[in-house]
Amino acid sequence: MPPTLHDLEILARQAGVLLRAGYGRRQRIESKSHAIDLVTETDRRSEAFLLEAIRRRWPEDRILAEESGDHQGRGGLWYIDPLDGTVNFAHGVPIFAVSIAYAQAGQVQLGVVYDPMRDECFTAERGQGAFLNGQPLRVSATATLADALLVTGFPYDVWHNPDNNLDNFARFAVRSHGVRRLGSAALDLCYVAAARFDGYWEIRLQPWDVAAGGLIAAEAGARVTNLDGGADYISPPQSIVAANPALHPQILAVLHEKGTP
Repeated sequence: MPPTLHDLEILARQAGVLLRAGYGRRQRIESKSHAIDLVTETDRRSEAFLLEAIRRRWPEDRILAEESGDHQGRGGLWYIDPLDGTVNFAHGVPIFAVSIAYAQAGQVQLGVVYDPMRDECFTAERGQGAFLNGQPLRVSATATLADALLVTGFPYDVWHNPDNNLDNFARFAVRSHGVRRLGSAALDLCYVAAARFDGYWEIRLQPWDVAAGGLIAAEAGARVTNLDGGADYISPPQSIVAANPALHPQILAVLHEKGTP
């Protein structure tokens, strides 16, 4: 029997207890592919807990997990980010979350993002709307880019790769109320769903970064696409734009501009 949204919420909240317990304590911190791509003991502890819990109840399912990769299976597909916002966590910045999504037949059906420091649990089931701690969410009604507060992020190889999103950041910074960078793609998407931000874009992500948050934003009324406007923002090469229907085409238009800001 496939999991329910309640099952995902329980798992996310339990993993969140581990994150909260590890926050602010000295940890062994390692760099992965780049100097600013970090992993902590708490990342690994949270992921190990989630893998064991899922394998115990849904042993046939496939799991894509940030730290340990692809665990093959013949059932549904789980996307797990055990600690989205590791750099924040490692520096003592209390902006991070657990992100869990479940897909069947190539489509994400369930998504949960849990922020343990604020006890905010964002949830969505396809076709059933999006919620924050049980209260319904709706995207903002902001109609123009000049009135919009946006959020984005940068790839881990920003030091070395010219395709690093800095040019886009500059373009939007002078055409909007401002651009923020929280350091958690999952929370960025949830904050769009909650109308805290009006729009979000980012390039070169991973599926576990956006699977849950993308569904939550869409179920709150956002249009969620890749940078070309296509529906698939999970398959490589990954990119994502999420905004209310009025702002979404305006954001795409700026992203497609060439030359200096």
